[in-house]
Amino acid sequence: MGTVKYAHTNIISKDWKKLAAFYVDTFQCKLVPPVRQQSGKWLEKGTGLQNAQLEGAHLLLPGHGRSGPTLEIYQYATVADQPPTAPNLRGFGHIAFEVEDVDDTLIKVKENGGQSLGQTTTRQIEGVGTITFVYARDPDGNVIELQHWQELK
Repeated sequence: MGTVKYAHTNIISKDWKKLAAFYVDTFQCKLVPPVRQQSGKWLEKGTGLQNAQLEGAHLLLPGHGRSGPTLEIYQYATVADQPPTAPNLRGFGHIAFEVEDVDDTLIKVKENGGQSLGQTTTRQIEGVGTITFVYARDPDGNVIELQHWQELK
């Protein structure tokens, strides 16, 4: 199989620019040019979607350097809608960000158009350390975990 390297996580939005700005402003993600504008038979073939047309960008995730993984935030010409996901639904559940202060970051999430989902909680995990975390939603309703670990010394 050869070498494997994690590349990106894709989020589909009805307004990719607004959602990208949320992740840049809230989590210090950085836009990786160019803005993608893609369409054609090759995209239809790869996605399995007829008339597939998309626009969006990659955002470099914080803490991993210039070649780290990205959030790929795209908007298709036609976006199918669904109700907001719950944390316990099958499939992709959430993305997580390690932050210095969970409550301060939650305030920033809300100031930038997101919302809280749970309440900040602290728990000691035997043999690992203490985690403080809370779940929130980005402006599109995607679930985000904000976490801070204090490792055992």
